[in-house]
Amino acid sequence: MKVTALIPDDLIIEVKQYAGGKNLTESLIAALKEWVSLRKIKDLNKQVKKKPLQFVDDFSAETVRSINRNQ
Repeated sequence: MKVTALIPDDLIIEVKQYAGGKNLTESLIAALKEWVSLRKIKDLNKQVKKKPLQFVDDFSAETVRSINRNQ
């Protein structure tokens, strides 16, 4: 998708510096992918905070391994 955006020059310089792409497009793609990944992690953390993970009382790694091997 082609996009026209008004982005401050100093921000573009920083994005190019940290993203390390060959050109501005690659740098912006890398920066946006990283932002989306971080956002997903934040959202997941909110979900876990609302409903924490719970393990069954008789949980063991051996049981899980045997279940996974039998699938």
